[in-house]
Amino acid sequence: MSTKKNVLYGTAAVAALALALTACGGSGGSDASGGTWDKDAVVNIGSLYEPQNLDNTAGGGQGVTEALNGNVYEGLFRLTDDGKVDKLLAQDYETSADGLTYTFTLRDGVTFHSGKELTSADVEYSLEKVIADDSQSARKSNLKVIEDIATPDTRTVKITLSKKSISFVYNLSYVWIINSQAQNLKTTEDGTGPYTLDKWTRGSALSLNRFAGYWGDAAANKQVVFRYYKDATALNNALLTNAVDVVTSEQSPDALEQFKNNGTYTVNDGDSTTKLLLAFNDKAKPFTDVKVRQAVSAAIDDEKLLESVWGGYGKPIGSMVPPTDPWYEDLTDVDVHDVTKARKLLAEAGYAKGFSFTLDTPNYDPHPTAATFIKSQLAEVGITVKINTITPDEWYTKVYRNHDFTATLQEHVNDRDLVWYGNPDFYWGYDDPQVTKWVEQAEEASSTAEQTDLLKQVNRKTAEDAASDWLYLYPQLVVANNKLSGYPLNGLNSQFFAYDIEKKG
Repeated sequence: MSTKKNVLYGTAAVAALALALTACGGSGGSDASGGTWDKDAVVNIGSLYEPQNLDNTAGGGQGVTEALNGNVYEGLFRLTDDGKVDKLLAQDYETSADGLTYTFTLRDGVTFHSGKELTSADVEYSLEKVIADDSQSARKSNLKVIEDIATPDTRTVKITLSKKSISFVYNLSYVWIINSQAQNLKTTEDGTGPYTLDKWTRGSALSLNRFAGYWGDAAANKQVVFRYYKDATALNNALLTNAVDVVTSEQSPDALEQFKNNGTYTVNDGDSTTKLLLAFNDKAKPFTDVKVRQAVSAAIDDEKLLESVWGGYGKPIGSMVPPTDPWYEDLTDVDVHDVTKARKLLAEAGYAKGFSFTLDTPNYDPHPTAATFIKSQLAEVGITVKINTITPDEWYTKVYRNHDFTATLQEHVNDRDLVWYGNPDFYWGYDDPQVTKWVEQAEEASSTAEQTDLLKQVNRKTAEDAASDWLYLYPQLVVANNKLSGYPLNGLNSQFFAYDIEKKG
């Protein structure tokens, strides 16, 4: 699921006469700086999201995906920056007529950073690691459909599913292929990507070196250093003083002017999939009542919140589905700010005098600001909010794992994550048998058209039920020095491919 333990994205910068606001996929960059490409350059990347650890099945958080996905570790398939799924370590694959068996042929000549050759046993190990009982992988539940993994030879993997899964190949793009003999993966690595881990200094930086034995095209730079900062101000100062070359996720829209008026930088506005949610525990009173959820959603002015946090960036979103998902529909008209309607719904639910609840709030931006705003808005309809500020680790244990909350703030970064509302055991506890059935039918659909139609129905039903309050869609603002080109603009699901980044001397 990639709810964020240190999770978000969006960011900033521009040139005075060449404001580059790009709303499409591809790579960013500018030729304004002159100079020639330095193949031995060190690229410094500024980020707010340090990994919790280096294992994406052990709660590594957004930071481990940002730094290692695609750079150090690779999958059978790759989710590109424009949302397509490309073959990567899978050279080819076939699907049986009944849609239950997938046979993958691995690329030849691929080695891990340790020197060991990639084999089908490593793929089997990696998949089993993702679906293991103790796994915290984003796609664990989606891949539980795997019934059997066979390895008839070193380059062939045959996977049998318990039922059809139209999203199976897409979900495999989330699975890192890891050396089956690797140890201590929370602090070390053994992937097949274009970089090896050089050094991780906790609280400061994580550096990657170009891997000389990489099976594909060599990285365009010699070394990448992810440098970590505690807040947006420190991150922006690092960019202004050349301590970093690019900021993966600008979280301070007020700081944009200093980049817009400086010809040294470019601001790129890409496509985000990150939604900020006021997530209700739909199994905890009073949010078991759909009218209470609808009332709270109506009482909060999402557009005003978005403006206060992001200025002119980002957009309201009326559901869990961002515009880049195939089943997107604009449902903002379902959740219109209407205080009179909110009071009426509360009265109908038996809470004419309001009620009180605790809002568990992650301690990093923009959650504290959003929580204060929500508290003020709900006070106008008689609802008292107690803000309980917690760390990302506390949020994971208390909210996500133990479901010990009434309501919480959290951003969800992944695309195509509407389907979690079809799982009654997910942390927010939404349970509608029809929605669960639609999600199951969509996954077993025979065509993408059928899948899209079913998930549009899920989208509308969850919006009408106010299963959560989707506050807004983050902007994806990447700020970079004009010496750089080839950096990703969209960063889908928090990944930040560094191997195409070119830096001029």
